[in-house]
Amino acid sequence: MVDNGEEKLLAMARHIAKTMGRNESMADDILQIFSNFDARFSLDKLSDKSDEVDPRSSVALQRSLKSLDRRISQYLAADHPIWADSADSSAFLDAIDELIATIRDWTPMARDKSVGTYLARADDLMQQAMFRVSEEFRSLMERGGESFELTRHFRNRESTGEFFFDSEEDEEGAEGILGDGLQIPVAQPVTDYNVVIDALPSGTISDLHEIAKRMVAAGYEKECSHAFSSCRREFLEESLSRLGLQKLSIDEVQKMQWQDMEEEIERWMKAITVSLRILFPSERRLCERVFVGLSSAADLSFMEVCRGSTIQLLNFADAVAIGSRAPERLFKILDMFETLRDLMLDFDSVFSDQYCLLLRNEAIAIWKRLGGTIKGIFMELENLIRRDPAKTPVPGGGLHPITRYVMNYLKAACKSRQTLEQIFEEAALPSKDYTKLDDRATASSSLSVQMDWIMELLESNLEAKSKIYNDLSLSSVFLMNNGRYIVQKVKDSELGSVLGDDWIRKHSVKSRQYLGNFLKSSWSKVVGVLKIDSGSIAPAAMKEKLKSFNIQFEEICQTQSTWVIFENQLREEAKISVTKILMPAYQNFIERYQSLPELSKRTDRHLMYTAKDVEAQITQLFQGGGGRR
Repeated sequence: MVDNGEEKLLAMARHIAKTMGRNESMADDILQIFSNFDARFSLDKLSDKSDEVDPRSSVALQRSLKSLDRRISQYLAADHPIWADSADSSAFLDAIDELIATIRDWTPMARDKSVGTYLARADDLMQQAMFRVSEEFRSLMERGGESFELTRHFRNRESTGEFFFDSEEDEEGAEGILGDGLQIPVAQPVTDYNVVIDALPSGTISDLHEIAKRMVAAGYEKECSHAFSSCRREFLEESLSRLGLQKLSIDEVQKMQWQDMEEEIERWMKAITVSLRILFPSERRLCERVFVGLSSAADLSFMEVCRGSTIQLLNFADAVAIGSRAPERLFKILDMFETLRDLMLDFDSVFSDQYCLLLRNEAIAIWKRLGGTIKGIFMELENLIRRDPAKTPVPGGGLHPITRYVMNYLKAACKSRQTLEQIFEEAALPSKDYTKLDDRATASSSLSVQMDWIMELLESNLEAKSKIYNDLSLSSVFLMNNGRYIVQKVKDSELGSVLGDDWIRKHSVKSRQYLGNFLKSSWSKVVGVLKIDSGSIAPAAMKEKLKSFNIQFEEICQTQSTWVIFENQLREEAKISVTKILMPAYQNFIERYQSLPELSKRTDRHLMYTAKDVEAQITQLFQGGGGRR
């Protein structure tokens, strides 16, 4: 209640408004002036009691909308940023709050024709207000981003240390050059991923939150998310560009030279790691601060912000996955597979909401597709081995290039043994643990089966190549060399764990069998010449045997001195084996030869090699130069 004097003052104000006002709208404006002038002249007190209407009648709605239209329209017509003045922004938001409440309160009575008409006007006013606040929203984000542009920093979650993303000083020292001499700053290497970017000042975030609350309450959630995401998308695209990642179509990726693609893969791995561990979590944090209490709007906005950059990153991986399966691509694609695998928990964490489900599923699908590509590369390696022709023999029975290539390739591949086990097992990993592997015996693993099969193909290929040698003993040397090389590479690498000890023992035995075949097909013939039957033998026959031995021994030494046994231990084993079968027979023959009276006087004439001479000749065997690793 007001006292009598104040009532008279209010009555006078109402009289002045009615007298001077040419129409109802002008009278309302005069009352508004009084209200702004003195708190005692509030609109509630100035309203004529005689003009009061039922608050549930359409007239009450009409008056409320007139007042709101007047208050809101002055801000809609403003040619300056409303949020430049906190009083203006507060008053504008208050008016919007009242308009939201009015529409909400009157919507249940919308069937009333007059109420429905006024609500349509209210919706139109709301649409205009939302259009203006969305512009203010964008303007706030742009101004806030500009204020942070040159001082953008990483804030460590566990310490106060700062990590600069880029600055004017960095740009002077690290610049990238595009076509026509255009220079752009390049991001500095990131070594600590436990950081988050503060993209906007806290005051700006608070203002954005207040706007977002009104837009969501008014039913303009998508429009608010769009306004937010359109600004933040540009930041992410710029960040990927500064990390060196190009925007390439799938067709452009597949047409790249492999050397160029290797470099692009390196940039991709850095970009996707920085994105999943720094950029995207920072955007998630910003969304949650702007849309605090508005989880649906926060999730929608985050998805719209990150979708384009995520698709760009995943499309590159997909283009590589569906491209050529040439064996030389294995190692870079393994790197990509491991990078995505190590980031899967980050995908699950950052893209955890319903709006990001498709992106998360696409990442998993492409990761598995890379695994399928790696399997395909091993199939292509199998084809390469099958297609390698048996045309020209390797000089001296040395190592064949296909043996060196395949064994060094598999040795390098098995450095990523755990990853290959994971790919070939194809087992579903529990609890989304993308790095845990089945610890079953390697002998029964899918990878060991795959490697054993490749070994069989290589051995079959080498068997075929051994048949092009005209000399059976040289064929055995070829198989002995290549077989020993294979066993040594297996023993000296993770291949040994994959194939198992039984495989190594079996093939070590096979290598010794090749040595036995070599001795049998060459030196056994020489030893056979020295064989003496029990009983007496004619001197002439002994002379012929010695002459035959001298010829064969000289020929075989000349021939086998040009052959090659690449490994020192194997070469010594071969020489020792030759010595063991030849020297006893030769020494026994010489003793019998010299025991004959008819020959003992002329021993020097026919005896070209002493025992020491024979041993010295054997040491000169297998000195050819074709056995380098």
